[in-house]
Amino acid sequence: MQIDKYKIDEHNNSLLKEHKRRFEFAAEGVAGLDGILKKLVDFQIAIPSWALGTGGTRFGRFSGGGEPRTIEEKIEDVGLLHALNKSGGAISLHIPWDIPKDAKAIKALAAQHGLRFDAVNSNTFQDQPDQKLSYKFGSLQHVDKATRKQAIDHNIEVIKQGVELGSDSITVWLSDGSCFPGQLNFRKAFQRTLESLHEIYAALPDNFKMFVEYKAFEPNFYSMTVGDWGQSLLYASKLGPKAYTLVDLGHHLPNANIEQIVALLLNEGKLGGFHFNDSKYGDDDLTVGSINPYQLFLIFNELVEGMDARGMQHATDLGWMIDASHNVKDPLEDLLQSIEAIKIAYAQALLVDTKALQAAQEVSDVAKAQEILQQAYRTDVRALVAEARLQAGAALQPIQLYRQLKVRENLIKERGQKTVATGL
Repeated sequence: MQIDKYKIDEHNNSLLKEHKRRFEFAAEGVAGLDGILKKLVDFQIAIPSWALGTGGTRFGRFSGGGEPRTIEEKIEDVGLLHALNKSGGAISLHIPWDIPKDAKAIKALAAQHGLRFDAVNSNTFQDQPDQKLSYKFGSLQHVDKATRKQAIDHNIEVIKQGVELGSDSITVWLSDGSCFPGQLNFRKAFQRTLESLHEIYAALPDNFKMFVEYKAFEPNFYSMTVGDWGQSLLYASKLGPKAYTLVDLGHHLPNANIEQIVALLLNEGKLGGFHFNDSKYGDDDLTVGSINPYQLFLIFNELVEGMDARGMQHATDLGWMIDASHNVKDPLEDLLQSIEAIKIAYAQALLVDTKALQAAQEVSDVAKAQEILQQAYRTDVRALVAEARLQAGAALQPIQLYRQLKVRENLIKERGQKTVATGL
């Protein structure tokens, strides 16, 4: 299914009068408005191929129907999202769930939808049907050298797949760790993992980056071999200049100060990118901004200030991707909501008076500093984000149009009620 441009235009025309009223009100007094709108237009968030189907829990999975059965259908779904909001201009593939049979044809199909390929993702956290050795007790950390070699070879193959698709980065997330005290020698596990990562790193093309993702717990609950940002930073620092830390917002212990982590990683030049989601307890993988939108804003405040201080381009110098599990929602609607929340937090951060904030910080004027931040956060920027969509040729109200066009119903007609996205 594709959305015709005239349908977007008809939708926008029906809302244009009210939008202009809201936009003029929101834009009044905003310094550097044109520059802010351009940044909002340019800022793209990659969609992971695995997020296009209904997620699941340890207890069950309830398909919503019309899920993409192939990599081609996944690209078509991301194309639908991008047509609606012009902010999801990339797709991130998970290997081996999404190995293209014809990389050139897949790359051409993505280009037809205005998409590029973001980071490719390796998978050593589960055994595949044709896999010789098991990752039950780890992959890159495994005590068995042959198992480690199998995991290394897989990651190198993922890099090769990425090169063919035009990607320039690989994300390595390891479920490696231990369930019980005494199960693992921590020092040896770290060293084996580092040696394995060195072999993968050596296979990186000159323009490729490696993102080392961390997670505090799950599936192992006693220890994780890349358990926090410090461990990830340690690996990345030892590997070399093409290795970076990747921050997943749900991969922290409760109440972690993620905005401080972001600031320090930026300061070290080792922040590679983001997996956006939200959580109440742990790695809940909920819709971005659904639980703690203020934290999301504070993270973006550190990102904007830190990237500007280093002369970095907001849209291109870090990797931006959603990583969520849509258990009870239409996955496409959930992704539209997540992108909207990201753009809102970004827009609010762009409104922060950074000079005034730094001046207040330098004289320890705590109340003033808080007021400056909350002034930006309490500003309703939805009309600014909508205007950026309008200028980019997208829908003023993406979810409203999605429902008006009965996109999910049409996908079910095309694909069936009981389809299952590959990898889920």
